[in-house]
Amino acid sequence: MAPDHSYAQTTTVDYTINNPFAAQFVRSCTNYRARASSINRVLWTPSGRRLITGSQNGEFTLWNGESFKHELRIQGHDHAIRSMAWSFDDQDWISGDDGGTIRYWKSNMINVLVNESAHHESVRDLSFCRTNLKFCSCSDDTSVKIWDFERCQQEKTLTGHGWNVTSVDWHPTNSLIASGGWDSVVKLWDARSGRELCSFYDHKNWVHSVKWNRNGNWLLTASKDQVIKLYDLRAMKELRSFRGHQNKVTALAWHPLTEDYFVSGSSDGSIFHWLVGHHTPQVEIPNAHTSSYNNNSVWDLQWHPIGHMICSGSNDRTTKFWCRTGDKSQITQNQSNSAFACHMNSNFPFPCHGPPTIATTRDEGTIGSGGVGTIIPGVGIAV
Repeated sequence: MAPDHSYAQTTTVDYTINNPFAAQFVRSCTNYRARASSINRVLWTPSGRRLITGSQNGEFTLWNGESFKHELRIQGHDHAIRSMAWSFDDQDWISGDDGGTIRYWKSNMINVLVNESAHHESVRDLSFCRTNLKFCSCSDDTSVKIWDFERCQQEKTLTGHGWNVTSVDWHPTNSLIASGGWDSVVKLWDARSGRELCSFYDHKNWVHSVKWNRNGNWLLTASKDQVIKLYDLRAMKELRSFRGHQNKVTALAWHPLTEDYFVSGSSDGSIFHWLVGHHTPQVEIPNAHTSSYNNNSVWDLQWHPIGHMICSGSNDRTTKFWCRTGDKSQITQNQSNSAFACHMNSNFPFPCHGPPTIATTRDEGTIGSGGVGTIIPGVGIAV
């Protein structure tokens, strides 16, 4: 499909050859059969060779991550798809819909299990524990639930939010879950006991997204109040607020390699690139998604596994791909080359470390000597 450059004249990006931010438009993809449906979720396969999108009409579309061509389309759910997550062993993934159903999938897009009564209302978000033994879900029914993945059994229900819970994220190393919802509250939970550890009341409106940084010390939150907040887990307090969006912030994504770099999306179709050390956005793309519809919301953002490209899904019915200036001609080459991955990160003055080494048992779920992150009193490591 031909790229849509209709918004190019309004962008404020200074596309210099040394710009390290993935803000260069690459391609816009539309599933024409599902053109009347917004793209609610985007999910790269672990290899980065393909991208799965989940739409409002319950369809999954598989796109080639190198040619950006459509490869497969299936009716995955009977209701709008709201959540998708890969397991950390890269073999399985799960999805949730507006009907409260959670489905299990294999990497070949085969549905192997259906839990039709996971929640009473929409399953808004899903997140795996690093050990893959468990995952958590959140819903418009105001609850957060913890599940045994292999047995597909509910283990705990976490209650405390006063309204729809829209986002949940499992800590990268600890037995700790963050959640946020329409009650404007961000909560931290002990996944072992199900106990609420603390609540943050700093946002003035709905919380749309909560995301742990891979370092395990920072929690990023986005809200309808147009503000992004960064919390430091070590001090258990707000570290910084990021302002710049002119409408509600609907999506967040930390860079997979550079821990100080994140991207945000808004209901006005804008995408901003940020560095933690700066209060203002480093790159603004005010019309990244545009359409004749009143709502251009960027519903989801996800980085390619090696961090050289990011994908956005929007209410404008399109999936768009963005890369770093100078890398556009390289994105069709072998993306699994580790040297190429390092090259993607070379312009950032921050260290890049690999993921922690993890050894697990079902009962304990311990972390290996390569683990990083803060140990919270009373909270175990992994689950």
